[in-house]
Amino acid sequence: MHWRLLDRLEFTKGLGFRLGALLSVAILPIGLISLVQTLHVSREADRSAEIALLGRTASAAAGERALLQSALGTADALGPAVLEVVNAADACSEIMRSFIVHSAVYQGAAFVPMDGVSSCTSNGPGADPIDMRPSPAYQKFIAQPQTMITSLSRGTISGRPIVVVMQPLYQDRDLLGYVVVSLSSALLQSTHSVGFGTEGAGILTFNHKGEPLTTDGRPEVEVGDLLPRGATLSSLIERNDSTFVERSNTGERRVFAVVPVVPGLVYALGSWSPRLAGLGGINMSQFTAILIPIALWLVSLAVAYFAVYRLVLRHIRVLRGQMRRFAIGNRDVPPPVLTDAPAEITDVSQTFHNMARILIRDEEAMEAAVAEKTVLLKEVHHRVKNNLQLIASIINMQSRMIEDNDAKRVLRSVQDRVAALATIYRNLYQAEHLDAVEADRLIGDIINQMVNASVDAAIGLRVKTSFQPLTLQPDHAVPLTLLATEAFTNALKYAGKAPGEDHPWVRVTLTRPEKYQAVLEISNSVGQRPEDAAIGEGTGLGSQLIEAFATQLEGKAEFQHDDHVFTLRLPFKVQRINDVDVTDIRNVVLTSAARKGARH
Repeated sequence: MHWRLLDRLEFTKGLGFRLGALLSVAILPIGLISLVQTLHVSREADRSAEIALLGRTASAAAGERALLQSALGTADALGPAVLEVVNAADACSEIMRSFIVHSAVYQGAAFVPMDGVSSCTSNGPGADPIDMRPSPAYQKFIAQPQTMITSLSRGTISGRPIVVVMQPLYQDRDLLGYVVVSLSSALLQSTHSVGFGTEGAGILTFNHKGEPLTTDGRPEVEVGDLLPRGATLSSLIERNDSTFVERSNTGERRVFAVVPVVPGLVYALGSWSPRLAGLGGINMSQFTAILIPIALWLVSLAVAYFAVYRLVLRHIRVLRGQMRRFAIGNRDVPPPVLTDAPAEITDVSQTFHNMARILIRDEEAMEAAVAEKTVLLKEVHHRVKNNLQLIASIINMQSRMIEDNDAKRVLRSVQDRVAALATIYRNLYQAEHLDAVEADRLIGDIINQMVNASVDAAIGLRVKTSFQPLTLQPDHAVPLTLLATEAFTNALKYAGKAPGEDHPWVRVTLTRPEKYQAVLEISNSVGQRPEDAAIGEGTGLGSQLIEAFATQLEGKAEFQHDDHVFTLRLPFKVQRINDVDVTDIRNVVLTSAARKGARH
């Protein structure tokens, strides 16, 4: 509490404020000061009431804002899931049904193709397709495909009054249709009542096309009663974030406030009685009576401030600007010394100049040393990569000279492991930061190499990959990559065509469910002999290496075999790359006041 009070009074320590306060006491009579302060309070009260009115309107629509923004995010998030199963109606419907079952907010969800007949709805798999073409929402989207929020008196799926949120769904550049989620109109109306049930006040939300969405839920209130006379909802969009006083369609003089709920899509109109709004006008005769004394007071302040500015403030501001520019990295040359300033300020400027010159010299030396070490380290990684590639080439040449298939297979596995290490070091010397490796791109490169070198197109094997961005330290990227190599080699070896499928397949995924937790999964289809796919049950070198690499990652490899699918799952911890996030520099606030809590 004490520090908050000091922060609020911090501006009073400024030279300009103190000079103005002293001159005000010296120039203005006590009576005039009282009058000016009284009128000032009146004007400030009016401005505060306007701001408060906007805040009260925004607060009344805060619940609806949260629901609509959540619905927009949900519709956007469902898009990628729909794209994966867009041609499988039952799978798509199951996604929508599961989403609605686990959500207590939404009434329905669906993917509506451009032809208007939806087979992907929250009614679940096996449900009859729904013809959305008669729906006004579908017709509006076809007329103008874009993100849209509108209301329906009767939902096609729920059969109740709803507000629908539609997000276009594109595949590449082709518009497939839109994902729609619906919310109950009653639920949205209920959010208006909390803290807004003041008699004589009303709220109305409408979309960017000027179509009403919800009111505050009172049956006696008509939409037209809440509007200014002669105005439409579309015309009010241009007046958002503002308040104005007009007569409503009922003839009552009211205060209106328009605020954006979802910018560009949904707006809220608050209609208040002047008594509740707390707005009044300034009496022009009073304003005229104080105009001349205020002018004299302002002239006196301006003369005094100009004198102080010329002698002190302008030099301090120049010096403060030099310090700020130096602090954010503008260190090409030391800042110049202020020669036309008073002696005390010139002395401070000279001291800062000397300090900056020393810092620039030391930083240049440090940067040169760091650059030299970085070049040397990258050269080491480059040479290690070249040596590993040479070893892999020698092994390849040796394997061509051997006719024994088992020996060739062993040499091939050794070559894959050496190639994986070479790929790691290639990424290290190409990376901008030597202490970090993009594990997702690294594993993808290695898998592509192995597929191109090992998979015969004639067998029809399909390899599917899905990697989320993941950055690791080199000490963790190496065992993870080698583990993926071993597991993928086994998956290629034992992949078979499962009953009911047209071809064998291998799937590799890298996900990050938590900030410091990642999961690697490698699955393959299993043919008629499931015992061949048991990677973890053998005693070969591959299984031993997988267990060893998992231990280095502080994880445990999990094997699962069911329904002709064998899966290796490895959850492991992700170590922090740096103690300080470099993006946090944008949050640094440079201030000129060294007070408690300030960051420099």
